[in-house]
Amino acid sequence: MTRLNGKVAIVTGAGRGIGRAVAQRFAAEGAKVAVVSRTPRNVEEVVAGIRAKGGEAIGVVCDISDAAQIAAAIDQVASAFGRIDILVNNAFDPSVVMAPVTDLAIEQLQRNFEVGPIAYLRLMQACHPHLKASGGGRVINLASIAGVTGMAGYAPYAMAKEAVRALTRVAAREWGKDAITVNNILPIANTLEEIPETGVPRIQSPLERMGSPEDDIAPVVLFLASAESRFITGYSLSPDGGAMIDGAR
Repeated sequence: MTRLNGKVAIVTGAGRGIGRAVAQRFAAEGAKVAVVSRTPRNVEEVVAGIRAKGGEAIGVVCDISDAAQIAAAIDQVASAFGRIDILVNNAFDPSVVMAPVTDLAIEQLQRNFEVGPIAYLRLMQACHPHLKASGGGRVINLASIAGVTGMAGYAPYAMAKEAVRALTRVAAREWGKDAITVNNILPIANTLEEIPETGVPRIQSPLERMGSPEDDIAPVVLFLASAESRFITGYSLSPDGGAMIDGAR
């Protein structure tokens, strides 16, 4: 499997869940992967797992809500690998995503924006020169079906994730001239870290199951990172088991 041979990829939130699955899939396809997370132990475990299977990876401990740490992280990756071809913005703080509109505190909303569209913007800006230099850069941002459908109980999360989609669309138009594609995915994945047991009903899909980060989500991210998707930009792909079926789009 060599779809990403010679490419350098940054995956944020790569210490667990979808991010970990994406980092592992990219490495298996030949990419050199920067495993980015704010939890050192998770970073070490994912990097060790990739190397044990013959892949190439470095660990980068970074809190994406800190602009200085983002700048240092991108510099570290560029110094280690000499280039950056792919950015996957996946990291998010799952502890503060729920609140009804009537009780939503501005501070909670700000936290969702700090680790969502603001952090994604900073990462995209820092990576842009490298993505442009690669001659075919890829940005894949993790948005959410929660924002598209207006999922009750998730006001701060939904608002932030819809801002991510807006950022993606604008960047896709502006960065096309630089041969950079910018796309979203809106996954439904069976990860306890990202879908806490809170009593809020889960979105149901016609396939009657949640997605697997490894088998259902990571392959879609891989497609958007690969040469096969070179004529797709500004779009939202939804590996969601048919939960939306074009409704609310």
